[in-house]
Amino acid sequence: MVKIGGLQIPRLTLLVIAIDSALIMLAVLAASACTFLLLRSGGGGLFDSQMLVRLALVVLVCHIALYYNELYDLSPARRRSETFVRLLQAFGTAWLVLAVWHYAKPSLRPERTIAGLALPLVLLLVLAWRLTLAHTDIFLKRSDKVLVVGTGEAGISLVREILQRPGLNLKVIGFLDENDENIGKPLVNPGIVGGLSDLENFVAKEKVNRIILSLAERRGRTPLRQLIRLKFSGVQVEDAHAFYERITGRILLDNLPPSSLIFADGFRKSHWLLATKRAMDLVLSFSALLVSLPLMAAVAAAVWLETGSPILFRQVRVGFGGRHFEMLKFRSMYQDAEANGPCWATRDDARVTRVGRFIRKYRLDELPQLFNVLRGVMSLVGPRPERPQFCTLLGREIPLFAERHSVPPGISGWAQIKYPYASSVEEAKRKLEFDLYYIKHLSVLMDLAIILETSKVMLFGRGGR
Repeated sequence: MVKIGGLQIPRLTLLVIAIDSALIMLAVLAASACTFLLLRSGGGGLFDSQMLVRLALVVLVCHIALYYNELYDLSPARRRSETFVRLLQAFGTAWLVLAVWHYAKPSLRPERTIAGLALPLVLLLVLAWRLTLAHTDIFLKRSDKVLVVGTGEAGISLVREILQRPGLNLKVIGFLDENDENIGKPLVNPGIVGGLSDLENFVAKEKVNRIILSLAERRGRTPLRQLIRLKFSGVQVEDAHAFYERITGRILLDNLPPSSLIFADGFRKSHWLLATKRAMDLVLSFSALLVSLPLMAAVAAAVWLETGSPILFRQVRVGFGGRHFEMLKFRSMYQDAEANGPCWATRDDARVTRVGRFIRKYRLDELPQLFNVLRGVMSLVGPRPERPQFCTLLGREIPLFAERHSVPPGISGWAQIKYPYASSVEEAKRKLEFDLYYIKHLSVLMDLAIILETSKVMLFGRGGR
């Protein structure tokens, strides 16, 4: 995998982006050549001064359309028909955007014949390439064989995640247990295949490439000499918690040794980073506010027509450094919905109005928080601020919960795009694991990636309650 900021980008994804770009450029160039040869048109020559600009624009718009149609999410297997429909939607949208842009910018306007030839050619080339990728293993290297040393909870959770991600190209051989009497017992799939004393023999016999250390109790039980010899022989040795974090984008809190956080890289907050993040908040939130004012007026009118005033809902939340502030939202529930005290949001919540259900689905109820961002009590990206009552409860039940207040809260966040609403202490713990990952890998690049994913959530209405 390639690491960009805190995000892990699989090499296969980068390869797919590169080949998509090459095929799109090839289709546009081929369509331009055919038009030039057949019609002797195209501004006096095939490769005029605007060709590079046209190509770059077409490739960029196509990549954005492919991204928003989930065509760079390579993990789930899709039917051929679904791949075709998504590609058709993506390139149809891209060509519509390009048509509008070219109409507004006559200097970049291509011949209609070129556009007519390029669209089916792009669709044909990319569809053939994507189907080849989906139904062959031509670009997959031989699977790495993984052996888990120990039967701790972190290792078991890690194996479950690996089994759900065939795109990682990892084959789990099994677990080695401290107690030889447990050999043969099932754990996940596979189970316990040997004892710690068999480590080197097992690695040689099965040609293991990667060892994951997940001992429930390491002191006095870690086979240090064997692990050192294997490490020097070229076998990768990794900690279960660190590997889990890398492939899932969250810090597993179960049985997490404090030293894993104390001595880990990350959690840096330089003045330059915080200043850049604040500048981005101001520019983007002000721009979003100007663009969304008509939409906000329409939402306000809909809320007022259904249930009257107040239109805005003000609620005390806990922000940066544990300080309280008043967060703004469009009211999506009936008045006095919490007369009996605060409670978790649930699926199909009876307190939500019809208008409220719609604006929650598309996150339109969050738009007034742009004013919170301009005031500086919130950021565009960060852990979602919780209510003081829930912070008190969760702080008692979940270790490290208060550490999420070490950065400003956000309208959206890593946890919001990776996990649905939390409606229990256990689900809040899972969301905290994503929040801690974000705080550890805080960067402008990661914020931009989260903003892009959030826009996708708003467009397609995923995960709202």
